[in-house]
Formats: sequence, structure tokens, C-alpha cells
Amino acid sequence: MNQLSEKTIGEWLEYWAEKTPDNEFMVYSDRNLRFTWKQFNERVDTLAKSMLSLGVQAGDHVGIWAQNVPDWLTILYASAKIGAVTVTVNTNYKQHELEYVIKNSDMHTLFLTNGTFDSDYIEMIYNIVPELRTNQRGHLTSEKFPELKNVVYIGQEKFRGMYSTTELLLLGKNLEAQQMSAMRKTVNCHDVTNMQYTSGTTGFPKGVMLTHHNIVNNGLLTGENMAFTQEDKLCICVPLFHCFGVVLAAMNCLTHGCAQVMVERFDPLVVLASIHKERCTAVYGVPTMFIAELNHPMFDLFDLTSLRTGIMAGSLCPIELMKRVSDKMHMTITSVYGLTETSPGMTQTRITDSFEVRTTTVGSDYPFVEVRIIDPETGKECPVDVQGELCCRGFNVMKGYYKNPEATAEVIDKDGFLHSGDLGMKDADGNYRVTGRIKDMIIRGGENIYPREVEEFLYLLPDIKDVQVAGIPSEKYGEEVGAFFILKEGSSLSEEEIRDFCRGKISRHKIPKYYFFIEQFPMTGSGKIQKYKLKEIGQNLLKEQGVDVI
Repeated sequence: MNQLSEKTIGEWLEYWAEKTPDNEFMVYSDRNLRFTWKQFNERVDTLAKSMLSLGVQAGDHVGIWAQNVPDWLTILYASAKIGAVTVTVNTNYKQHELEYVIKNSDMHTLFLTNGTFDSDYIEMIYNIVPELRTNQRGHLTSEKFPELKNVVYIGQEKFRGMYSTTELLLLGKNLEAQQMSAMRKTVNCHDVTNMQYTSGTTGFPKGVMLTHHNIVNNGLLTGENMAFTQEDKLCICVPLFHCFGVVLAAMNCLTHGCAQVMVERFDPLVVLASIHKERCTAVYGVPTMFIAELNHPMFDLFDLTSLRTGIMAGSLCPIELMKRVSDKMHMTITSVYGLTETSPGMTQTRITDSFEVRTTTVGSDYPFVEVRIIDPETGKECPVDVQGELCCRGFNVMKGYYKNPEATAEVIDKDGFLHSGDLGMKDADGNYRVTGRIKDMIIRGGENIYPREVEEFLYLLPDIKDVQVAGIPSEKYGEEVGAFFILKEGSSLSEEEIRDFCRGKISRHKIPKYYFFIEQFPMTGSGKIQKYKLKEIGQNLLKEQGVDVI
């Protein structure tokens, strides 16, 4: 590619609807629901017209609080066509977090579903916006959220004070396209189109403002790095509310004209069956998803030989796991490193990279992106193989944090480099390795210990399904190494066996002092492991055992 795309999201959708109208755009294999590019574009236009009739204008913020339901993407594209900004709401949010996002984002309209198995979205929205029960639809006046004018239920059911998408789609069919056509012409690729809230592994969530130019090109270049074409079929089982789903997956498919095979909520069996039935050529996932697929008792019943590539990302990817995925799922697996603030990709391994590069590094700079390893102390670029902070500048850097110029200035320096807060190093071949987060680093008695290094070593134990390492506060050393294990089904492993495995193989100060065997890790909705919560879990378990901790 010689240049970046200047097309908006809506222009890309219309391009393929005209060029390949009858090709499949989106498939839900578990219910045999299928849309062609033409059918989907028409549905988007219909919803866009009805959204305008609700008073949604260019620049207004439209929230989506739903798992990967069929109309998730309809809402995204309809908003993009009329210049509105889609605010993606984490599906794991509870009432307090929902209040924060609606308020902080100045949300105008919220689309939602019933919720998840442990969260009733309808009950929560009525609790925080009681006026929905008494105000006429389209005339919402909320004391707590003055900007909020509409709540729309995604589906056919009717709830007091809310529209339904079924009603809006019927309404849109009877509206003239003139206003929508006029609005569409005013949309610029440098306008903000998507706002995602940082997942909150540290600090208070902030609204990351991303433009068409940011996310379209990130998706486009991600696909180029994996040689995507119109012939590909990507199984999307990662959540759309996160950059992994909406950019690396959906924007990749949008810019390459390929089909997306959707999974509404992650279920390893549905993923495996969808790949098998639809002959998917690619699949994405965070490490825990691939672990669940590989360890599913019915794994061997499915033919996955159609797969050729995919992405494992979202958290640090164990080398041994990547090897198993490559072998058992027939994939030239790649990894993407980045964060929401970089739309999200900064670096990626290519399918042309060697097996070693693809399993031990996060690849090289995205085209049109300049990545640097910067010394946090001096601000100078680090030499090859010297650890520093991963930073980048280019088309992918966010427009900023919404209504938070101070926080924006803290992460984007005067030279335009965005500081990730992650530690890494660059090798002589131009590939990067992530060694951990600056705040994740364990300092034990003056020795710096990087959790990633210890995790990679412990992962070599055959009985371990997954492992995470975090610092446990210590009065004597400042911090001690704590290791949290999820064992394979039917396996047993003692603390002493792990210590014996470590002795003589890694430095003594890196050998964990504390061992915790747990069922699952605390996760953000986007699949990132929350290390600060692991620390809390470790401290609580030690207290229960009568161990003195700070």
C-alpha cells in the first residue's frame, strides 16, 4: 500500500454494496442468519433515517450496550453514515459503571439488549433513568442525564419509554432519504466516529476518541499484514465493544470486502462449529479463548483445515499456546500489539514472518506508524535490545480523551508520540518484544522482575492451563512474586513440585514465593486480565491462611 485510505466507514460500505452486492457480508451460523452487502447497506440506511427522526444529529453520541447481536453493526454503520459517534459500552458493566459512561460521554441515545446471564440491562436503565417509566418515547427528560433523549431496545419486545429497533426499521422504510443523503455528504474521514472507554485495568475509564481515519486504516493495514482478500471468511468471537472486535475484525472485513462469521457471545463450541460449517479462513481471540477452544472435549470432531491465519492478542500471548494453536488449528497465527488509544494496532507480526518471530515477538511497526522504545527516565530513544517504554506516532494515534485535555497531554508528548505505559525492546531485525507494563513490574528488594518472563517459564509445566504472575506486597522486600495457576482438568500440581521445577532454571529471586490455585482470572470485558485484582485475591487468600501481608 502506497497511501492511507481517505474513505469514511459509510463510503466503504457503499463501495462493496455496489461492487459485490450479492457477496455475503455477515453470517450467524448458529441460526443461519445471512446478509449480503447490499441487504446490509439497505438495512443501515433504513435505521439511519429513523435515527435522524429521533433527533440524532452529527456529533451526537449513540451508545451500544449489547453482546455481538446482529444489529450491533447496523447501529455502528448507521451512526457513522450520519456523522454520529458510537459509544461502545462494555457488556460487563454494572449500574455504577453505566451511570458513569452515560454521564461522562454526554450520551444522546442508548441502544441496549436484555443483558447477560448475570446482568439485567433493562432493570439497570430503569433504576438510573426512572423517568423512562413516565415520559413519552422521544420526549425523555432525565434529571441525572440531561443529554439523554432516547433509549432503544434491540429486538422486538416493547418496554415502557423505549423504542425498539423493529419499530425504528419499520419507521425508516417510510421516511425520505433526502436528509440522510445530505448528512452523509458532510461526514469527513477525520471526524470522530467511535468512542471507547479504556478498560480500567488501572485508573478511571476515559473516553478514547477515534476517527474514521484511525479505525478504517487500522483495520485495512491489519488485513494487509495477513493478506486478506474478498475470499476470506473471518470468525468474530471477540466482543465488538472493544477495538479487537470493531477494528481489527470488523474494519478489516469492511475494507477487504470479506465475510464476517459472527458469534454473539463467546462459546468455544459455537466457535468451532462455525469455523467447521462456514469454512472460515481466519479466527481471532485472546489467549483464554484459544485455550478454551483447544481444551474443549469435542475439539477433535471439527474440521479446522480451512483456517489459514488469525490474531491472538488482547493480553500477553504465551509462546507454548501460540505453538499449539499453529499446530492444532492449522493457522499461521499473528499477534497485534497496541491499545485503544492507538486504534489499536502499533505493531503486528506478518504471515510472512518466521515461526520464531511470530511466536516470540509482537512484530514490527504498522505501515505509516513510527514506533520507538523511549527511556522513561531520559526521554531518549533506547538502543537495540535495551528495554524502555513502547511509544508511537502516526495515523493511528487517537484524537484525544473526551473532555480530558490534561489526561491527553499526559500520554501524547510534544512530539506527537503516544506513550503506552508498556515496557518493551526492539531487536536488530526491527521486531518488538513486550516485557510487561511499567506498573506491572515487580520490584523485589531492588531487583526488577518482569511478570511476562516468569509466566513464560511457568507455562512450560505440562499440567498448567494458564498462569499469571503479580506482585504481592511485602514488608521485607517491598514485593514478593505471586503466581496464580489454573490447572488442566484432572491435573494436580503441588507448590513444592513447581518450586522444584524452577530451581536452577530461573534466578532465585524470580521463583514465586506465593502459589495460588484458582478457577479463573479476573477479566475486563475485552479479555484482559486485571492484575491489580489478582494482587487483591492473593492478599485475601494469604490472610485466610493466617499469613501476615501488608
